[in-house]
Amino acid sequence: MSKNIRNFVIIAHIDHGKSTLADRFLELTGTVEKRNMQEQYLDSMELERERGITIKMQPVRMTYNDMTLNLIDTPGHVDFSYEVSRALAAVEGAVLLVDATRGVQAQTLAHLRVAKQLGLTIVPAINKVDLSHSRAGEVEQEILDAFDAMDMIPDVIYRISAKTGEGVEELLKAVIEAVPAPKEGGDQLRALVFDSLYDSYKGVVAHVRIFDGVVSSGERMHTILSDRSSVIKEVGVFSPESTPTDTLSAGSIGYIATGFKDISLINIGDTITHDDKTKRATEALPGYQEPVPVVFA
Repeated sequence: MSKNIRNFVIIAHIDHGKSTLADRFLELTGTVEKRNMQEQYLDSMELERERGITIKMQPVRMTYNDMTLNLIDTPGHVDFSYEVSRALAAVEGAVLLVDATRGVQAQTLAHLRVAKQLGLTIVPAINKVDLSHSRAGEVEQEILDAFDAMDMIPDVIYRISAKTGEGVEELLKAVIEAVPAPKEGGDQLRALVFDSLYDSYKGVVAHVRIFDGVVSSGERMHTILSDRSSVIKEVGVFSPESTPTDTLSAGSIGYIATGFKDISLINIGDTITHDDKTKRATEALPGYQEPVPVVFA
């Protein structure tokens, strides 16, 4: 039932503790056993672990007190702004995380502005309050000023330590309380692609948020904007590993193994629907941008 689902992201500047907070959520909800836990659990790329930053966004499904919590851990770097905007479009809420020693940064404001434009519920939190050089009081005022500049008023600014776990459970409960459940969708399938990867066995795997309808493996799918069709090999959720399910329904976040063999055949921001024209949605979900090649020199 969608009323028991909460979809949210953590947005923050680089090195403000976003992945560490995600680790604590995974521990708190029992999604990953403590003996299997490692730092930056959702950062699976070798470079992410080496640099201590998130490069590739990663969704995960957690369960807490009969609630299904879908978290998307997003990159903090400015070069990933479009990808982050698609992740924000896939959820109803966001934890805005700010380092108590560094304060509000430019990229934090950029993501906050996009989150506001998309109508997300924002839950602000100050991280690293356990450090001796924490300046949580000053940073709280910076957050208030940032919200005021965007005509927003936060209910509470939470103070946490993602490293020690201080205040993390209170923050998670606040997310469940504040972030609205997904709206009931229509009957015609519409799934927003917010990320993708290539799997040598499954082909192109699209990370999706289902806004309308239901999708199952074995059905034929169609991408509205790129106008391509294929047979779905598998659907499932991230728990945190890819776990097949029978279906994905409105409000869910998960994956669709599209059957495509070329990752260029599906783009971030595209909308997946049924291939059957009697059940096919014709209107794509908003916000799609054509990918633009970029060369850094």
